[in-house]
Amino acid sequence: MAAENGHRGSGIAAIMGIGKAVPAHVFPQKSFPDYYFDISNSSHMVDLKAKFTKISAIEELLSLAVLSLSLLITITQAKCAYRSASGKNMELANHGVPRLGAEAARAAIADWGGRASDITHLVFVTSTSGCLPGADFELLVLLGLPPSTKRAMVYQAGCYGGGTALRLAKDLAENSPGARVLVVCSEVIALVLRGPSESHVGNLVGQAIFGDAAGAVVVGSCPAAAAAGERAMFEIVSASQEVVPGTRDAVVSELREEGIVFTLHRDVPRQIGDSIGRLVERALLAQQQPANAAIGAADAAAPDLNGMFWVVHAGGREILDRMESKLGLGKEKLEASRAVMAQYGNTRSSCVVLVMEEMRRRSEERGLRTAGEGLDMGMLVGFGPGLTVETIVLRALPIN
Repeated sequence: MAAENGHRGSGIAAIMGIGKAVPAHVFPQKSFPDYYFDISNSSHMVDLKAKFTKISAIEELLSLAVLSLSLLITITQAKCAYRSASGKNMELANHGVPRLGAEAARAAIADWGGRASDITHLVFVTSTSGCLPGADFELLVLLGLPPSTKRAMVYQAGCYGGGTALRLAKDLAENSPGARVLVVCSEVIALVLRGPSESHVGNLVGQAIFGDAAGAVVVGSCPAAAAAGERAMFEIVSASQEVVPGTRDAVVSELREEGIVFTLHRDVPRQIGDSIGRLVERALLAQQQPANAAIGAADAAAPDLNGMFWVVHAGGREILDRMESKLGLGKEKLEASRAVMAQYGNTRSSCVVLVMEEMRRRSEERGLRTAGEGLDMGMLVGFGPGLTVETIVLRALPIN
């Protein structure tokens, strides 16, 4: 375990800097239904518009972030029918993903206190761009990273991609002495935007809840001495990935000529709720195995889930409600996730980083002992197509 001052680690990978970036233009959710149905020439779909407005209210959304005013203008000028081609939107996504990611990365590097030239590895995640060279290559130029930076590009992982990237970063940091891994998750929903369809209500849900954002972290092991300015905020104790059986078609995202077409099954909240208890228990048992072996598994105390902090992907209000209920969590435990959902919507892979940053900010404002709401142990949960679930056990270190 890391020393009390957070400057000396045990070799366990730790998050040393966090950054986020959201578009400069934010569209108020209360006026978005009128705008959305107008530009898609769908204002005559009165019942569908009412349903769209209700979805926004149920999810308690406050705003919808979009890339820029240029995106709004482009969408307005282009066809926005359900099956319309999206060549211009592809250009916007390929341009916007690395640039929004670079903004988040600069914030994470500044928070870390190091230099861009000290980054040794880059893990870049996106589900909304697909060009080669990819956004990871563009980031080398935008940030001035060394040409020797070892890169890994993760495409089309969807909402669990943030957890995947942290799991990969843990392996890289712990197995490459001196490594400093920059993780960037950037999502620009230009390829997702399309007009409503009466026969595809899942698409309507996505138009209401998906938003643009990028999140970035710097991961390394054994922080340098205090003089170097490094500090570990969250140790990545253990990381697991598992597929929930029988859920292959629950969340489906396909890149087609008309853009990214997705299907969201109505049973997703129930499926996640029914499996989350088992997945959390397995993740906690995995990181406790040495201790449990010493005292005997039968005598091992059941974890106090309300004594932990929770960094949960904000996939939707009902999903958060189900998790809260199934795990027996107090209303305050998922506050950071609910705040991110309300302000930015579901930002796919970047969402868990935004939740972590929100939790850290709130903890510091309240003068709490750790960035994990003053607590020591916590759990990060990301989920997406598959249904694939990433569970990461975190240890929050004392704030200096």
